[in-house]
Amino acid sequence: MRIVTSVAAMQRLAKRWQHQQVRVGFVPTMGYLHAGHLSLVREARRIVGPRGQVVVSIYVNPTQFGPKEDLSRYPRDFARDQKLCRAEGVDVIFAPKDDEMYPSDHDGAFSTYVVEQTLSQGMEGASRPTHFRGVTTVVAKLFNLVLPEVAVFGAKDVQQAAVIQRMVRDLNIPVKVVVAATHREPDGLAMSSRNKYLSPTEREQATVLSQALQLAKKSVKTKAVSSARLKTQLEQFIASRPAARLDYIELFDPHTLQPAAKAASGTHLALAVFFGKTRLIDNAAL
Repeated sequence: MRIVTSVAAMQRLAKRWQHQQVRVGFVPTMGYLHAGHLSLVREARRIVGPRGQVVVSIYVNPTQFGPKEDLSRYPRDFARDQKLCRAEGVDVIFAPKDDEMYPSDHDGAFSTYVVEQTLSQGMEGASRPTHFRGVTTVVAKLFNLVLPEVAVFGAKDVQQAAVIQRMVRDLNIPVKVVVAATHREPDGLAMSSRNKYLSPTEREQATVLSQALQLAKKSVKTKAVSSARLKTQLEQFIASRPAARLDYIELFDPHTLQPAAKAASGTHLALAVFFGKTRLIDNAAL
């Protein structure tokens, strides 16, 4: 396994693979890897095959964090990440530095961003106004550096996946975006690097996210219901956990991400909930 930290070195390597017609699968991460990330690595390997190259980027991207968010305390353990990647058969870890990803020199500070203007407006975009500008910018840069044939993302970040798919379509980026299923703990909690922040009490109560998804699925199993009424039901259910503080609940069309007045089978549900200072998200098709 190779570790590349230079932007120029990564691009040279990617161009060599491209010239040799080597298939490249890419899994962008912010590190502190867990079983969910490793399932994305396995999917990338399945697609490109044993003769392909699987690249995992490990980069805590500062531009997708707001001024009051957890950039400085975001969990990091590069040594552990290396061991996990090596055991999973990753070919290259790309771990660039901030000053290369966001250069600032005598010509001025970094000032070019990629902005998706429709799918990024609600939910995470409304709660974290600069978040998706940072996500689309860094992913576009990573695609330019790694030159993958396929990139694998997790379904837990459903809006992020939709925004990246739209970016790839709109900007004619030659990358196939694959969205793999959410990986969960045995009790249903979606795997997340941020789960480590939870106290034992918060961790126990955090299962309310997946339980709320199951409750919503049961509510629409036989007929469509008012989204407003279902939201109220879910808000009350989440509020029954003392550690939980709701950020948002949204019921929406899975293709347009537009809010749905009626919730039925096929409607998508996404929610974000704080437990102390830790903000967790989850989603599912009903």
